[in-house]
Amino acid sequence: QVQLVESGGGLVQPGGSLRLSCAASGFTLGFYAVGWFRQAPGKEREGLICINHRDLDTYYAESVKDRFTISRDNAKNTLYLQMSSLTHEDTAVYYCATDWGLYCSDGYYGPEASSGQGTQVTVSS
Repeated sequence: QVQLVESGGGLVQPGGSLRLSCAASGFTLGFYAVGWFRQAPGKEREGLICINHRDLDTYYAESVKDRFTISRDNAKNTLYLQMSSLTHEDTAVYYCATDWGLYCSDGYYGPEASSGQGTQVTVSS
């Protein structure tokens, strides 16, 4: 059974850091392009960051460039999102996802993508 399970969300102060994890099961994470997107209340999904299969290349949204980093531990079949310099605008539910392609495209945060249940990140003082 294919499954993605996000964890690591929580409450963090502005300027703080947080690392999210995404444990994959039922498939090999490294075979596919995978990424993170988020969705805030009343807003559309926002694609944040995506990494190609075999970690060949990474794509960042301008809103998170230089603040967020994606990494993948193939031995643990787990994807990570390291976030720093967080602001109130980063408050959202964060999801890891894949559209089962080898290379990143907008599909990883589209309605056809496979994602987990999400993890809430709240940035507040």
